[in-house]
Amino acid sequence: MIAFDPLGSPERVRIVDLHPKLGDLKAEAAAGLRRSPKSLPCKYFYDALGARLFEAITELPEYYPTRTELGILDRGVHEMAEAIGAHTTLVEFGSGVGLKTQKLLDALIEPSGCVLIDISRAALEASVEQLADRYREMEIIAVCADYTQPLRLPRPHRPSSRTVAFFPGSTIGNFTHDEAKGFLARVAELVGSGGGLLIGIDRQKDPKVIEAAYNDSVGVTAAFNLNILKRLNGAGANFDLAAFRHHAPYIESEGRIEMRLISELDQTARIGNTVVAFAKGEFIVTEYSHKYDLDEFEALAGSAGFRLTRQWSDDREWFSVCFLEVEGERS
Repeated sequence: MIAFDPLGSPERVRIVDLHPKLGDLKAEAAAGLRRSPKSLPCKYFYDALGARLFEAITELPEYYPTRTELGILDRGVHEMAEAIGAHTTLVEFGSGVGLKTQKLLDALIEPSGCVLIDISRAALEASVEQLADRYREMEIIAVCADYTQPLRLPRPHRPSSRTVAFFPGSTIGNFTHDEAKGFLARVAELVGSGGGLLIGIDRQKDPKVIEAAYNDSVGVTAAFNLNILKRLNGAGANFDLAAFRHHAPYIESEGRIEMRLISELDQTARIGNTVVAFAKGEFIVTEYSHKYDLDEFEALAGSAGFRLTRQWSDDREWFSVCFLEVEGERS
């Protein structure tokens, strides 16, 4: 069993708990459903069932992003490691046990340490045990925090040439453009002068390809989307799941998929003391997934303090892994 040291003594594995605010599902849902259009926070997709359903989605034939990004990493990870450089501190936004993170860690040249940032302490504790066993020469620091908020990084004890963050999976697409700019600016500040960010982005392409990925033929994505209402019901709401259907259209003017739950009839639902009325055909937006033109993303990154220095794509240019750097000397 790994012994976690909250005081930060020079152990190879540390956990730092910043006690992030976890949010109030019912309060945030009620606030979102009072907006126009109605919305629910996508962060509440991922209970145990939601996580299993998302894993199933990534294996569907229509869902190209995961396997396309993995293919890019398979072909380009050693070039990515060279661009990142030796003796780097890698910062991963998530619990760090995914295949993509392991591919990158396996390729890095004598990393000084790995810092995992996740809002779930339980996920972090499970993850660092696995990583500590796999990477016996590397210092691992787990930070329990909300990575969408400003924070300061603990540093590994070994000297580090620079700090580079890793944000795979096109998760940046879930943010609005203003949110994405704000997030990238916080990452630029986090990694500091000379630091970097290796990030996955889903590219703009034939809307039919994109829509098929989010409206699969066997209904796994529909179950994933409806699970957020099921989770609300578990917290005391009374949504009739059979009275809503999943649909995820590509909104070309916005360059994004909108995950929606559409009311099949005039109805009401109660969340605590809040009663929400739905007209037939009215929808709840549960998630955005923006698709980027490469020049557009380069401009977005530039506005947040990054410079695009390398990018790797698949043969169809459906997806890119981009390396962004902050101007300045490496620390």
